[in-house]
Amino acid sequence: MAETVSVVVPVYRSRETLRELHRRLVAVLAAHEFELLLVDDGSGDGCWDLIEELARGDARVRGLRLSRNFGQHNALLCGIRAARHELVVTIDDDLQNPPEEIPRLIGRLREGFDVVYGAPERPQHGLLRGAAASITKLVLAGAIGSSTARHVSAFRAFRTYVREAFRDYAAPFVSVDVLLTWGTTRFSHVTVAHHARGAGASNYTLRKLVTHALTMVTGFTTLPLQLASVLGFAFALFGFAVLAYVLAAYFIHGGSVPGFPFLASVIAIFAGVQLFALGIIGEYLARMHQRSMARPPYLVRETAPR
Repeated sequence: MAETVSVVVPVYRSRETLRELHRRLVAVLAAHEFELLLVDDGSGDGCWDLIEELARGDARVRGLRLSRNFGQHNALLCGIRAARHELVVTIDDDLQNPPEEIPRLIGRLREGFDVVYGAPERPQHGLLRGAAASITKLVLAGAIGSSTARHVSAFRAFRTYVREAFRDYAAPFVSVDVLLTWGTTRFSHVTVAHHARGAGASNYTLRKLVTHALTMVTGFTTLPLQLASVLGFAFALFGFAVLAYVLAAYFIHGGSVPGFPFLASVIAIFAGVQLFALGIIGEYLARMHQRSMARPPYLVRETAPR
């Protein structure tokens, strides 16, 4: 018997591609009992009207409209928690990931895995988006293994029970890939086609990419703190080496070491390392402050059908 499937799509300014995405998903999943969850992440371009229209015409379509733009992963978390079926598939709204590849992801799940990624054969991302993806994969490498982390993407399928591991997660900073590692270690991937965007341009700005990178690095790993500790230890050793050199020169040559530029350079290096370490600690304190305010990761304004 075919598994039941919930397809979650974070929707943001994609009115031109949404109808085609729906048509292709319906065709691909005809052999399954499925639902299509369209989460409008504060689009403001008429996407919600189209989602309501699709929901009226197809009982398998459910719409969730967020009160504002919370971000792609926050919208995904909303849809994942609303899913009713055995498997969850997440796919972007821009048609870069072909819905026709979904059966291959589900097929790999049947081999005993809990999470399967659709790794793009030839990614069609820009330089900035690629850099953000590389940071995400670096953070995930320690949790799911470097071989699997290299293939992480927004096109994924997983068993719905895994979401129980992050059922109570309520922080405003969300990374679905990190949350999935809380529930399982059985990850895999399949290589899939990756097309150019169906319409429009990427909604990821430099600011959003930098914010996402900082969230990944400081929100879900202590690697920066460990780096600060290593740098502090390394430069402490360097300081002791400089002190030894000064003392040796004093006892051998009978005078102090000349060279104000040398001394100024050493002081500047140490000051820079201290400020770097303080900046990292400040990022962690900011994350703790945000979480202490108990801001929700998303807020549903309305649903369709009503």
